Amino acid sequence: QVQLAESGGGSVQPGGSLRLSCAASGYTAWITCMAWFRQAPGTEREGVAFISYGATPTYADSVKGRFTISQGNAKNTVYLQMNSLKAEDTAIYYCATCDKKYWGQGTQVTVSS
Repeated sequence: QVQLAESGGGSVQPGGSLRLSCAASGYTAWITCMAWFRQAPGTEREGVAFISYGATPTYADSVKGRFTISQGNAKNTVYLQMNSLKAEDTAIYYCATCDKKYWGQGTQVTVSS
C-alpha cells in the first residue's frame, strides 16, 4: 500500500505563486512516476504535470511555462511550483501515481482577486 499526502494549497491573487508538496509513504520502492492532477467544479479531473524518475517532466498545455514539477531529495517527495497563477487554475489538486492507482486526499487552490 502507498499513502500520499498533499500540502501547500491555499488562496492567492492572480499572478501569485504557490508550492504544493506531496509526501509518499508505505511501499514506495516500486514507484517510478508521479503526477499532479486537478479538478475544478463541474469538470473532469485532468493531468497537470508528470515526472518519471530520470526523465524530462511533461505538462498540460494550459500550465506549460508556469508550473514546474520536481522530485525532492527523498525519492518519495514531489513538488509542484505554480507561478503566474490564473483564476482558471482554481481547483482541487491531487497527487497521484502516474498509473492512477494511488491518490492523495487533495488540496484546494483558489486564485481570486
